[in-house]
Amino acid sequence: MPYLSPALNVMTSAARKAGRKLIRDFGEVENLQISLKGPADFVTVADRRTERILIEELQKARPGYPILTEESGVVEGPDKSHRFIIDPLDGTTNFLHGIPHFAISIALEREGQLVSGVIYNPIVDEMFTAERSHGAYLNNKRMRVATRKELKTCLSATGIPFLGRGTEEEHASFMKELRSVVEVTPGIRRFGSAALDLAWVAAGRYDAFWEHGLKPWDLAAGMLMVREAGGVVTDLDGRDRVLQTGDVLVANETLHPQLLKLLKAAGR
Repeated sequence: MPYLSPALNVMTSAARKAGRKLIRDFGEVENLQISLKGPADFVTVADRRTERILIEELQKARPGYPILTEESGVVEGPDKSHRFIIDPLDGTTNFLHGIPHFAISIALEREGQLVSGVIYNPIVDEMFTAERSHGAYLNNKRMRVATRKELKTCLSATGIPFLGRGTEEEHASFMKELRSVVEVTPGIRRFGSAALDLAWVAAGRYDAFWEHGLKPWDLAAGMLMVREAGGVVTDLDGRDRVLQTGDVLVANETLHPQLLKLLKAAGR
């Protein structure tokens, strides 16, 4: 059985409560009110409702902790040594199109270090959890990154720039990266949820994941999971500055340097 700290217990309970409502919203997605933050940034009533439930549950149990959220920004709190980082609905576009691949993501920082993480897909009831120095789990079963050693056997995930995201030069640069990986690996997937991409690397479903321009709420919980599952997490310069740069590459310790070299050579 996994180690379940009091904080992680609070986080999983909050995710399950918010997830139950998200399942109902998913069943009525055609009737949900939708607005736009940007050219392709959808926000639904479900996003806001899920965020509200998460904030209420987390504040009830940990009233002093600040919370960084995707929709509301920073919810202040007097405890400056802790911070929750939450994404109420990672994979909104999938959600709106009736694709059951989206997740609630919650991370907890202590003194600037990620210590607990939860990624929950309520539709398939997959609860990914991680606790610093205590491992990563999927529904109470220990997770390990895949052990493949050669790029010719490596299945990767990525996030493709889309409308309103990135400049023309950045799009062209990504296509060079994509081509460089396509030419030496058997497959690449783009499923539309960075949180689940990271969780799936931790679970050994993907061998690697890379993307540019992500936000802390996309990354925090999944980064901890990959590390606790034995993987390597860096930005695309090979540094431990993922939350600062928003760029990420994760893989096992054998594939990571190979992919990093490949992606750097592509021109980023």
